[in-house]
Amino acid sequence: MSTTSHTPSTAPADTDARPSARATGRIGVFGIGLEAYWDQFEGLEDRCRGYQADVERQVAALGGAVVSAGLVDTPQKARVAGDLFAREQVDLILCHVVTYATSATVLAAVQAAKVPVVLLGLQPTRTLDYEHVDTGEWLANCAACSVPEIAGAFTRSGIPYDTVAGTIQDDERAWSRIGAWVRAAGVARSLKRARIGFMGHAYAGMLDMYSDFTMFHGQVGAHVEVLEIDDLQVRTDAATAEQVAAKTAEIREHFAFADPSDDPIAGPITDDQLAWSARVAVGLDALAEDFELDALTYYYRGLDDNPQERLGAGVIVGNSLLTARGIPTAGEADIKTNLAQLILDRLGAGGSYTEYYGLDMDEDFVLMGHDGPGHIAIAQEQPVLRSLNVFHGKRGGGLSVELQVRHGDVTILGCTQTADGRLKLIAAEGASIPGPTFRIGNTNSRLRFDLDPVSFLEAWSAEGPTHHVALGVGHRIQDIEAVARLLDLELVVVGRDAAARGSRLGASSNDRFVAHRPDVRGGGR
Repeated sequence: MSTTSHTPSTAPADTDARPSARATGRIGVFGIGLEAYWDQFEGLEDRCRGYQADVERQVAALGGAVVSAGLVDTPQKARVAGDLFAREQVDLILCHVVTYATSATVLAAVQAAKVPVVLLGLQPTRTLDYEHVDTGEWLANCAACSVPEIAGAFTRSGIPYDTVAGTIQDDERAWSRIGAWVRAAGVARSLKRARIGFMGHAYAGMLDMYSDFTMFHGQVGAHVEVLEIDDLQVRTDAATAEQVAAKTAEIREHFAFADPSDDPIAGPITDDQLAWSARVAVGLDALAEDFELDALTYYYRGLDDNPQERLGAGVIVGNSLLTARGIPTAGEADIKTNLAQLILDRLGAGGSYTEYYGLDMDEDFVLMGHDGPGHIAIAQEQPVLRSLNVFHGKRGGGLSVELQVRHGDVTILGCTQTADGRLKLIAAEGASIPGPTFRIGNTNSRLRFDLDPVSFLEAWSAEGPTHHVALGVGHRIQDIEAVARLLDLELVVVGRDAAARGSRLGASSNDRFVAHRPDVRGGGR
C-alpha cells in the first residue's frame, strides 16, 4: 500500500470546530416597566417597547430561540409571563430592566420556570445631557435603577441570577456576556436531552473512571444507555461490502498514512487492517444511529485475539470519525470526560479525549494527548494513521490516530466526582503551540497555560480530577461558566488570576490560584 505525506489541513482558521454542533436554547425574554409611568410621560411606553424589541432581535441573532413575554408592567402580567415561560420550557430567562419597575413586577415572571435569570441593565445611551434632561427622558435611560432591588429580591427568594450592565447597542463586553449565556442555554438543553452510550466496562483499576450513572440522570438530565460489546459485534458483522468500501474511501479522504520505513514501532498499513477499521466504523455508525447516541463511552479488554479483543482494537478510526461529526467518544469508559467532551462539542470547540503526557520545564509546556480516538476536525494538520503492533496497556493492535490540536487558543475541561457524589467541572485556558511531538500513533499536543507546567499540574491535581480531560479550540471559560450555572455544577478555573493579570504564554510564573464559583442556588455572583 502506498503512503501519503503529512499534509496541511484544509480546516478553517477560525476557532470553531463544527458550528453545526451548537444546540438552540429557548430563551425567555421580557422587559419591565411601571404601568403608572405611561400616562404620566407621553411616549415613554412606546420607547420602552422599542428598546425591548431591539434586545430581543439581538438575542435571536446570537442563536437563541426567543420566547417573548413583551413588556411586563404589573404583577398580574408578570404571572402571565411566568406561565408562558414555564409552558414553553425555557432554558434561561433574560429580564431587560428597561426602566424602573418594582421587584414584585418581576418575581412572578421568573418563579414558575425554575431556571436561572440574567438581569440586563442595558441603557439606550452611554451618557446624557444632564442639564437638559427631564424626568421622562431620565426614566427612558434608568435601566440601572431597579437592578439592585431585583437582585436583593432574587437572593432572598433563592433564584439564581447574573447581572449584565451596559448599553443596548455597540457594547461588545455586555453582548459577549449575553452571548455566552445564550450559547450555554443551548448546551444545557442539549445535555438534558443527551443519550450517552456506555459500552463495555471501565479499565480495571482506574478508580477515577468508576461512575454512578444516576449522577448523570439526576444532576445533568442526560440518559445513559448501557450497551454490550455484542451490540457492536452484530452491527459490524452486518456491514455490507458496499458500506465498507464507502467507509474506506472516507478514511482515505480524512487521514494520511504513516510511512513506517523510519519508525521502529509501526508496521505497514495493510489492506486487511484498513478494511477491518472501516468495517468496525460502519458498525459504530449503526450503533450510534440505532440507539440515538449523542456520545459514546467505551472500553472492553477482550482476550487472546477473541472477537471482543479485535473489536476493541478496531474502534479507533471509526470513533475518531464519530467524534468529528458531533458524537464525541471516550475510551477507558471515562463517562465523566465524555460529558466534558459533549459540552465543548456543543459549544463548537471540539473536545478531543486527552490526558497528561509530560511536563517540559525547559520549553514551558505541558504535553497532552491520548491513545485512541482524536477529534480530527480540530487537528492542526491532516491526521495520520499508524499501524501499531502493540496498544500500550491494552490488548491487540491495529490502526491508531496521530494528530496535534490546532495551534492557537485552547481550553481544557475535566469532569470529576466529589466525595459527596456531585459532578464537578475543572477548566483552564491556554494555547496549543508548535513543536515536535511523539510519533507513536497517539494524539499529542504542546499546551502552554498561564501557570508554569509544574505549578499547573499541582493546581489541577489539587481539585481531585480524573486523569483525562476534553481538549477544545478557543477560549471558552466564559461559556463554560454559564453552562455550569445553568446545570448547577461546581466549576473550578485553574490559573484564573494569572489570566486576569495578562497572559504569560511566553514567560514563566510560579503563582498558583484556583477560583471557585459560588453556589448558584444562593443567588448572585
